[in-house]
Amino acid sequence: MADFYDVLEAAEPALREAALFTRLQHALARAVNELPVWSEKLSGIDLSTVTNRSELSRLPILRKSALPSLQQQKPPYGGFNATDTGALARLFISPGPIFDPEGHGRDWWGSARALYAAGVRKGDVVLNTFSYHLTPAGAMFESGAHALGCAVIPAGPGNTADQLAAIAQYLPGTYVGTPDFLKILLDKAAETGGNVSSLKRALVSGAALPASLRDELENRGVAVRQCYGTADLGIIAYEGGASGMVINEGIILEIVRPGTGESLPHGEVGEIVITRVNRDYPLFRFATGDLSCIIDEPSPDGRTNLRIKGWLGRADQTTKVKGMFVRPEQIAAVAKSISAAGRLRLVVTRADEQDAMTLMVEQHDAGDADYIAKKLFETTKLRGKVEIVMPGTLPNDGKVISDERKYD
Repeated sequence: MADFYDVLEAAEPALREAALFTRLQHALARAVNELPVWSEKLSGIDLSTVTNRSELSRLPILRKSALPSLQQQKPPYGGFNATDTGALARLFISPGPIFDPEGHGRDWWGSARALYAAGVRKGDVVLNTFSYHLTPAGAMFESGAHALGCAVIPAGPGNTADQLAAIAQYLPGTYVGTPDFLKILLDKAAETGGNVSSLKRALVSGAALPASLRDELENRGVAVRQCYGTADLGIIAYEGGASGMVINEGIILEIVRPGTGESLPHGEVGEIVITRVNRDYPLFRFATGDLSCIIDEPSPDGRTNLRIKGWLGRADQTTKVKGMFVRPEQIAAVAKSISAAGRLRLVVTRADEQDAMTLMVEQHDAGDADYIAKKLFETTKLRGKVEIVMPGTLPNDGKVISDERKYD
């Protein structure tokens, strides 16, 4: 067998499917018996028949975009947590706001498999530049690295001088973080003479990886793999030894027509819907808002699970900037904090392999730009430019976020 994380990666597809739906049966039964929110949502459905994907499609969709209001109605998790809050390991908050739990246990987020596929092995030193402050990404990848037997530098984003000092001292072989920040570190090292020669591999996520950026990073000596996940679900898919991303074990992934629960055939682009059987936070038919499609052919690297093409955009106006989601509701909140404001539109662009955003604001008073920029940062936790335009300038098309990034 090829060098896989475990035997599950080469399992017979029919056996994998049967095991997934057996676990799902137990999880559904527990959810309706113990969690009133699921008992209500699944009322009237004969759950004993949910033994295949066709029957799974009868279950209602739970949309990620609905979580903020559901969680406000019933804090902290909208009633979807099967483990009491005080018995969980970590409690997070992501932009939205959406509140995310982490339970106890080895590799709770499922990142170890993605790290292993990227070449990480026991005894490696991992530089983890995902945020450790309130959001779960830092903990998500640290737990997987620890499950593999690795040491972790909890670097978080920013502070490039200290990061370069840590790299020179600890000689990590693996970078974990966004691809953009890896480029920043390599550029800063080239500028200052910092020694980053130990970095040989990277597992990146949280932002798009254009072919041009991947080529640049690999030409500078860093083999790059990427993975896809969310703060609600953990790691959903990862790059193995072939094109596309292999779906993580323990996850049932569907592609549905955006805005519906209708499953699409393999090869059709639609919204990613995930069922994750998790003892602490069971989510059934959870619509992520992300777009992708299933690759309808076996993987040449020997992994037998289905593959997706990766992240292909958003099914709604919500978008991801520098690894953080920005939602129309957040732009509406900025608008409410501005007196006499007209329409607002957040324009997301990309230059020099960096995400950037500009908030266009219809306003008579151009002197409000600094105040509005402060409100934008407070709301999204991201810095952006503010451009004041005259009332009536922006189109009356209902668009609040315009993602104008181009990827090759």
